[in-house]
Amino acid sequence: MDEPSISLTDLEQAINYWRLQRPATGEECALSPEVNALADLYALMIYHRAHEVPAAQMETQARQLFDSWKSTRG
Repeated sequence: MDEPSISLTDLEQAINYWRLQRPATGEECALSPEVNALADLYALMIYHRAHEVPAAQMETQARQLFDSWKSTRG
Protein backbone atom coordinates (compact mmCIF):
# COMPACT_ATOMS: atom_id res chain seq x y z
CA MET A 1 0.00 0.00 0.00
CA ASP A 2 1.32 3.43 -0.92
CA GLU A 3 2.16 5.84 1.84
CA PRO A 4 -0.19 8.85 1.81
CA SER A 5 1.32 12.17 0.73
CA ILE A 6 0.44 15.74 1.60
CA SER A 7 0.27 18.11 -1.36
CA LEU A 8 1.38 21.72 -1.17
CA THR A 9 -2.11 22.81 -2.24
CA ASP A 10 -3.80 20.84 0.55
CA LEU A 11 -1.31 22.18 3.07
CA GLU A 12 -2.10 25.75 1.94
CA GLN A 13 -5.81 25.07 2.42
CA ALA A 14 -5.20 23.62 5.89
CA ILE A 15 -3.17 26.70 6.85
CA ASN A 16 -5.95 28.99 5.62
CA TYR A 17 -8.51 26.98 7.59
CA TRP A 18 -6.49 27.31 10.80
CA ARG A 19 -5.86 31.02 10.13
CA LEU A 20 -9.64 31.50 10.18
CA GLN A 21 -10.08 29.34 13.28
CA ARG A 22 -7.20 30.93 15.19
CA PRO A 23 -6.38 34.38 13.71
CA ALA A 24 -3.09 36.17 14.32
CA THR A 25 -3.06 38.10 17.59
CA GLY A 26 -1.43 41.10 19.21
CA GLU A 27 0.17 44.16 17.73
CA GLU A 28 2.84 41.97 16.15
CA CYS A 29 0.15 39.79 14.51
CA ALA A 30 1.74 36.62 15.88
CA LEU A 31 0.61 33.42 14.20
CA SER A 32 -1.25 30.90 16.31
CA PRO A 33 0.58 27.72 17.34
CA GLU A 34 -1.62 25.78 14.93
CA VAL A 35 -0.68 27.93 11.94
CA ASN A 36 2.97 27.94 12.99
CA ALA A 37 3.09 24.14 13.11
CA LEU A 38 1.81 23.89 9.54
CA ALA A 39 3.77 26.90 8.26
CA ASP A 40 7.08 25.29 9.22
CA LEU A 41 6.40 22.37 6.89
CA TYR A 42 5.08 24.73 4.20
CA ALA A 43 8.29 26.78 4.32
CA LEU A 44 10.43 23.65 3.97
CA MET A 45 8.39 22.46 1.03
CA ILE A 46 8.78 25.82 -0.70
CA TYR A 47 12.51 25.89 0.02
CA HIS A 48 13.00 22.39 -1.38
CA ARG A 49 10.52 23.00 -4.23
CA ALA A 50 8.55 19.95 -3.15
CA HIS A 51 5.01 19.59 -4.45
CA GLU A 52 4.20 16.93 -1.87
CA VAL A 53 5.71 15.17 1.13
CA PRO A 54 5.02 11.78 2.67
CA ALA A 55 2.57 12.18 5.54
CA ALA A 56 4.86 10.08 7.73
CA GLN A 57 7.48 12.84 7.57
CA MET A 58 5.18 15.36 9.22
CA GLU A 59 5.67 16.21 12.86
CA THR A 60 2.91 14.82 15.07
CA GLN A 61 1.23 18.15 15.82
CA ALA A 62 1.23 19.21 12.16
CA ARG A 63 -0.20 15.85 11.11
CA GLN A 64 -2.96 16.06 13.70
CA LEU A 65 -3.85 19.60 12.59
CA PHE A 66 -3.83 18.56 8.95
CA ASP A 67 -6.00 15.53 9.65
CA SER A 68 -8.40 17.68 11.69
CA TRP A 69 -8.75 20.12 8.77
CA LYS A 70 -9.21 17.26 6.32
CA SER A 71 -12.07 15.83 8.43
CA THR A 72 -13.97 19.12 8.02
CA ARG A 73 -14.03 18.73 4.24
CA GLY A 74 -16.61 15.97 4.33
